[in-house]
Amino acid sequence: MGSISIWHWLIVLRVVAPVFGTRKLRGMGGDLGGAVKGFREGIRAGDVAIGQINVNGPWANLSARPVAMPDCLRAD
Repeated sequence: MGSISIWHWLIVLRVVAPVFGTRKLRGMGGDLGGAVKGFREGIRAGDVAIGQINVNGPWANLSARPVAMPDCLRAD
């Protein structure tokens, strides 16, 4: 109980196949596979781009300074 067995998938396929047709289902499967492949390639390209970031750029000497809260926002 709680897991989907092969019988559940066969029932779903039996209902979905006549509604959408096998050609459309194949097309959706191919589109989904292409999307997953594109996502994986994008992740790999992002990892390479992150590794190429120059941390000694012109912004390396900038530091964050605390900003005082404006008087209009104080709860005194």
